[in-house]
Amino acid sequence: MIRFGKKVVKLRVPILIAAFLLLIPSAFGYLHTRINYDILSYLPGDIETMEGQDILLEEFGTGAFSICVVSGMEDKEIAALEEALKEVPHVKDALWYGSITDLSMPEEMLPGELKAALQNEDTKSALMILTFDTSMSADETLASIEKIRSITDRQCLLSGMSAVVTDIKKICNSEAIAYVAIAVALSVLVLSVTMDSFLIPVIFLLSIGMAIVYNLGTNQIAGEISFITQALAAVLQLAVTMDYSIFLWHSYEENQARYPGDKNRAMAHAISQTVTSVVGSSITTIAGFLAMCFMTFTLGKDLGIVMAKGVVFGVAGCVTILPAMILVLDKWLERTRHRPFIPDMGKISGTLVRRGPIFLALSAIAIGPMFYAQMHNQVYYDLVGTLPKELASVMAGDALQEEFDMGATHVILADSGLSEKDAYQMEKELNDAKGVKLAMGLASVTGPRIPQEMLPERIRAKLDNGSLQMIYVMSEYKTGTDEVNAQCDAIRDIIRRYDKTAMLIGEAPCTQDLIQITDRDFQIVNIVSIVLIFIIIAIVLKSASLPVILVLMIEFAIFINMGIPYFTKTTLPFIASIVIGTIQLGATVDYAILMTNKYKRERKSGAEKKEAVEKALKGSLQSVLVSALSFFAATFGVGLYSSIDMISSLCMLLARGAIISLLVVACVLPAMFVAFDPLILKTSAGFRS
Repeated sequence: MIRFGKKVVKLRVPILIAAFLLLIPSAFGYLHTRINYDILSYLPGDIETMEGQDILLEEFGTGAFSICVVSGMEDKEIAALEEALKEVPHVKDALWYGSITDLSMPEEMLPGELKAALQNEDTKSALMILTFDTSMSADETLASIEKIRSITDRQCLLSGMSAVVTDIKKICNSEAIAYVAIAVALSVLVLSVTMDSFLIPVIFLLSIGMAIVYNLGTNQIAGEISFITQALAAVLQLAVTMDYSIFLWHSYEENQARYPGDKNRAMAHAISQTVTSVVGSSITTIAGFLAMCFMTFTLGKDLGIVMAKGVVFGVAGCVTILPAMILVLDKWLERTRHRPFIPDMGKISGTLVRRGPIFLALSAIAIGPMFYAQMHNQVYYDLVGTLPKELASVMAGDALQEEFDMGATHVILADSGLSEKDAYQMEKELNDAKGVKLAMGLASVTGPRIPQEMLPERIRAKLDNGSLQMIYVMSEYKTGTDEVNAQCDAIRDIIRRYDKTAMLIGEAPCTQDLIQITDRDFQIVNIVSIVLIFIIIAIVLKSASLPVILVLMIEFAIFINMGIPYFTKTTLPFIASIVIGTIQLGATVDYAILMTNKYKRERKSGAEKKEAVEKALKGSLQSVLVSALSFFAATFGVGLYSSIDMISSLCMLLARGAIISLLVVACVLPAMFVAFDPLILKTSAGFRS
């Protein structure tokens, strides 16, 4: 690798020129990568709810729908609004009480429960179902939502997933730049205090920033990424790849002492050492991210591939762009030198090693409660309840609940060939189901006294295309709750007694699938990440026992991290366990590997076990401290700032996880080395001279 290091030193100016030129296509790629704001679209395409949505679009030309709460309008005004909304691009139809009945018919002939459910005489409000000819999160649908809001002001509040996705998009677009700015500012602050130069943090961040742009730019190859990935990618890449820059800088300083006056030679050797060390440690991080690709909920694959790619770009930038910048800006670096504002690690290390048995005892006591706490965390699957209350979609959902006692809306697709008697009886059973406010199909529109043939074709076509009939089911329950999930099961039982091919689709059934799929995914991803990282550590350290100890230590840190929300009564997003379990393991196991390598080196040189452990801790604690604090800084600020709870929660968990991993590696791991030193020597290569 020394030859590679010499090449980088020699070609440092061309490398920097090429690096800056590559930012142009990368920026173009970033700007032309579509962002997907719909979490449910990452469900497997072969499950019934997703197939049903495709059928709905093919058969009825209806992809998305939104329940609107129309306020302060008479029937004639609502009819005029209906016609105006139909003129909005991609709005297929508008259904309300007046459009699915004939207002010229005597009111006593129409089903009274239908009007009672769709109109609130006390508040002068009415419900209108808007359908779109594009899918739930399509750009055209989101543009239509914006257009409708612009022409209706507050008279028509739009609820439903498309409206929620529109609001999430607006928040992300307004906050995305702030995420990066906060992460950069806090990282600079931490590095300025812990490093020995005020300029080196800026160089670190410039180098990593270029790697981030390359990573985000190459996402255009996939066509789109999720809003979660967009929000977290830059922050996480900054957090997990900062280690590599710190290692290069420390190695460069050590080699300057070895080769005084020859900075080019010192940098060549620093690059060589960094490649050897960083490539090995980065593989564990990459493995952690790639483990998420085993999820059937493909949001994991989306985030996993982007972040694994980001680590590769981070390593490449660390051994090419960063050393080139350091050498070019050497004079300025010398002028900004200062003493690091951190205490001497020697005394601290000795104290931690001596107190090792206490830390082991406390850890053993904590495992049980933390495991129990992690298994009993409260988890949410419904994004709406965690969004800011002032958002239009949240206000619409609140109005729907308060004025009509309605939460989720389901859609049933059933065979048009059902007899009128069976169709009426099925809808009657649906209306009697627990928590169902209204089941609205042709049978409920006509009632038992009016033959369906008497309905005008324009009304009939709204709910029946001759092959399939569509039934809207208004639920009293909110999406993602146990009550609505039980209701979905009950509805499936009812409709399949009449039509075995009938399908239940909508946001609540999709979320029910999401719950079942992600619960299974968590188990799979957790096992895969542990196995992959175990194998990598075993190969890198040439040991059978060390992978067990190191993985156990970080898993213990994860248990603590994921157990804390139970005691603080914090409800977590459903994806938290998967993301934290893989990222915290993959990113912070490097802390343990660094200390292990130094422990191995000291043991091989002839030091006794306690002496070797103390020297290993002393030699690695500063690097681990700086790395963990940088990780914390990059994620903590975003966690405080973000108004999207899913992003905020994930960042706060990652920030806390970095500190907990630091404490476990600094306090508990040395005690494990002392306790299991004989076993480690017998089951590992390279510990004896």
